[in-house]
Amino acid sequence: MSAKTLKKRSKAMSAIGQARPAMSREARAAYGEIQRGVKHLEKSIAEIQRSLRKAEQRIEDEARARIRELRKDARAQLPALQSKQREAARTLRNLSVAAGESWRDVKQSADSILADARATAASVIERFRNAFGS
Repeated sequence: MSAKTLKKRSKAMSAIGQARPAMSREARAAYGEIQRGVKHLEKSIAEIQRSLRKAEQRIEDEARARIRELRKDARAQLPALQSKQREAARTLRNLSVAAGESWRDVKQSADSILADARATAASVIERFRNAFGS
């Protein structure tokens, strides 16, 4: 820049600048050291923020992958549970017709089929709960 483009300092600004007492060599050194510490702290904060963003992204990616896996597992388990439900209903119809008055046999057969289906459903639900830490 040329000398003409530089603004001249007003007398008031010059007076303020001169009013401040000169710092001793030790004070300037301490001030510089503090400034370096502040800049180092700023860099550390920025690094921590970058690391945090990376960690969050990694966690989100892993969570999305886990959700896809759980959905796939659920899609595989649901037909089995639906099949057990249909089987139980079919068995109940067949046994009720064949058993006549022997409802105790019908109930025992249905209870055994339903217990198996409940155990399978409970297993699936427990896996989901464990996956989400509930």
